[in-house]
Amino acid sequence: MAAVYQVNRGINKSMEFKGLKAQYIWYLAGGLVGSLLIYAILYVSKVNNYICMFVAFACGGTSIGVAYRLSNKYGQYGLMKLRARRAVPKVLKSYSRKVFVKTT
Repeated sequence: MAAVYQVNRGINKSMEFKGLKAQYIWYLAGGLVGSLLIYAILYVSKVNNYICMFVAFACGGTSIGVAYRLSNKYGQYGLMKLRARRAVPKVLKSYSRKVFVKTT
């Protein structure tokens, strides 16, 4: 009797979670963990519980909105391409010809 295996058709595709792709999932997770830490710090500081929850929900909602906006605007690799493009200098200046003159 032969075993029946299902074929995984998601090979070489990026990770996706509810419309978020690739690195934006990690940005969202970091924002939500940061929101939890803000809540914990405010709670330990004995701030009113309703204020703590409001601030934490506001930070969490903002991180969700920013992650989805970046994902929709730049796509899977667009934000990395933008950062790489900013890292390349516009102009290279050389005040000496020593670099280009071969001395032998």
